[in-house]
Amino acid sequence: MAAAAVAPRPVRVAIAEAQGLMCAEEVVTERPLPGFDQAAIDGYAVRSVDVLGIGGAGDGADEDGDRDQSRPAEISLPVMGLIEAGSRTPSRLQPRQAARVQTGAPMPTLADAVLPLRWTDGGDSRVRVLRGVRSGAYVRRTGDDVQPGDVAVRAGTIIGAAQVGLLAAVGRERVLVHPRPRVSVMSVGGELVDISRTPGNGQVYDVNSYALAAAGRDAGAEVNRVGIVPTDPKQLREVVEGQLSRSEVVVIAGAVGGAAAEGVRAVLSQLGDMEVTRIAMHPGSVQGFGQLGPDRVPAFLLPANPVSALVVFEVMVRPLIRLSLGKRQAMRRIVPARALSPISSVTGRKGFLRGQLMRDQDTGEYLVQALGGAPGASSHLLATLAEANCLVIVPSEAEQVRTGEVVDVAFLAQRG
Repeated sequence: MAAAAVAPRPVRVAIAEAQGLMCAEEVVTERPLPGFDQAAIDGYAVRSVDVLGIGGAGDGADEDGDRDQSRPAEISLPVMGLIEAGSRTPSRLQPRQAARVQTGAPMPTLADAVLPLRWTDGGDSRVRVLRGVRSGAYVRRTGDDVQPGDVAVRAGTIIGAAQVGLLAAVGRERVLVHPRPRVSVMSVGGELVDISRTPGNGQVYDVNSYALAAAGRDAGAEVNRVGIVPTDPKQLREVVEGQLSRSEVVVIAGAVGGAAAEGVRAVLSQLGDMEVTRIAMHPGSVQGFGQLGPDRVPAFLLPANPVSALVVFEVMVRPLIRLSLGKRQAMRRIVPARALSPISSVTGRKGFLRGQLMRDQDTGEYLVQALGGAPGASSHLLATLAEANCLVIVPSEAEQVRTGEVVDVAFLAQRG
């Protein structure tokens, strides 16, 4: 199925909208950053040669840590004025002169260091220098961060807060990115009603389209929740065809079991290759996959049971979305955890069972408590899935994981 991943064409977006997306271009800097020599702190711009050796050990000391005895303990320099951050008026420093500067202010010509306020008396017209500085101290030189021609953000980088800041710093308003894949989610079933209505006898709320749409957004997709789709062949085909033209992935829940599902599959087979099969996993062993329409859009058929549908989405659909986003690691983080109680599974099927992952504060070891009881007994309970923060992955050859045994666990990390 990974081969079916369809990445949308790159689009150019405002940098404020690019967070979390993969950069699709090499952003080459045209200007240096910073664009001019600037003060890194509030203080006094000086020529280092005028103050070097003043004061005690430190920046003004010689290599042996002793003060140059030929220089006075302190000196006084006239202050030519204040240079504020954002000042655009050129200024020039004369020998044995200082200029008061704010953080970010442009350095006057000939000045090569900034004297921190704490090493002075803070004077306005004249400043008493208590300690010297070396050349370059507390100055951000032109191009210290980025030089013209440097790559600020590389193609394939996931744009986060730092990348947004760097793009702004180099003057980029827009950037080419791989957009979020568009996922359409719908439910089929004559028993379904939307949550805005009161269910009648034999009716149930449409849980799947809401839950699966949320799972799609959590995976990073742009989701269109279509909701309940009629099973009438003509109407169903019209709805699905309409979604194929605007989606990279289509998810249909409730289309893998019973006579109604056979009618759904018959309609979908008119739009492309569609196969429903039994997978050696549980829950959700019966599921379908195909590629529909002229663009061969990946389409998934999921069980009607909400827990099974969410587990199948997690195992099958989510990795496809992550690959479409360009993520290098499409699968959830897997950690080994020690079982706190027996975990029953189904021999011959790989289990993806609900659990709560914890960590021993003393040893750092991961521990897992299974939720939901024996297979089939409560596999339908959505409440236990809501309590789970992991899926316990039980090998197909295992019927049970004993207390104290180590098992792989997929951590269902919450976004935000």
